Amino acid sequence: MAIGPSASGRRKGRGRAPMADINVTPLVDVMLVLLIIFMVTAPLMNAGVPIDLPDSNAKPLAQEQQPVNITLTPDGKLYIDQSELAPGELAARLAALPRDTSGKPPLVTLRADKSLDYGRVMAVMGELNHAGFNSISLVTNSSVSAP
Repeated sequence: MAIGPSASGRRKGRGRAPMADINVTPLVDVMLVLLIIFMVTAPLMNAGVPIDLPDSNAKPLAQEQQPVNITLTPDGKLYIDQSELAPGELAARLAALPRDTSGKPPLVTLRADKSLDYGRVMAVMGELNHAGFNSISLVTNSSVSAP
C-alpha cells in the first residue's frame, strides 16, 4: 500500500509511518536464474581426474557421440572415465566397451599429464590401437603460440 496520512488525520509528532514490507520478488528471480545456470552447466563439466594438460594451438574437433575418456595421472595411474584401472587391465576393459550398430568402436579421448614420460603415453596409445581404437583424440589446454 502507499504511504499516506492516516484516516484519522495527523497525530502530534508523527508524520508518515514507515513501510516495513520487504519486496523479495527480485531476490527470488535472481536465485532462480542462478539455479538454472548451475543446473545447465553442471553436466558440461566432465573433467573427473585432475591433471595438468599440455598446451596446444590446434583447433577443437566436432564430436557426434559421447567419447570414452582415458586419463593418465602424473603418478602413472590409468582411468577410464572416472574409474581407476589396475595394471594390465586396460586391454580387457577396452574389449568390453560397447560398439555401435555398425561395429565401430566409440570415440576415445586421451588426457595425459604433461609431466609424464612420452613412452608411457605411447604405450597407452599402442594398447588403444591394438584393441581397434584407431581414432584417438588427445586433449590439451587452450591455444598457445607456436615454439
